[in-house]
Amino acid sequence: MSKPTDCISVLEAKALQAKWMTTRAVDIENAQGSKDTCAVTFNIGQIQQFIDYVKAESQSQGILNPGIRVYFAANNNSVSNKATVFLNATDGDNADSKNNYNIDPLNKGGNGWPPNAY
Repeated sequence: MSKPTDCISVLEAKALQAKWMTTRAVDIENAQGSKDTCAVTFNIGQIQQFIDYVKAESQSQGILNPGIRVYFAANNNSVSNKATVFLNATDGDNADSKNNYNIDPLNKGGNGWPPNAY
């Protein structure tokens, strides 16, 4: 299999993450009083199962080209108050597509500790 056309280089990824760390992570740490998560890991099986679920449910709803949107979020439970993300199905594959609230989002990724910058 060939590399997807929308991949970025490791250097570009490092620059993007460094910009986030210097412009957002600092403010979050100051507001929370401690370091916060800066990455969430999902295993390939979780991601593939969610993609398959979104494709099947979308198709049954007549949506031919669904998308998946990543939302930033924060835990609020006895285990953690740290940042997380969840993946949400959309009714199309562009940035302006509407959320598909008929498909449950995915959120059971892992937040490594301490946070490790890319």
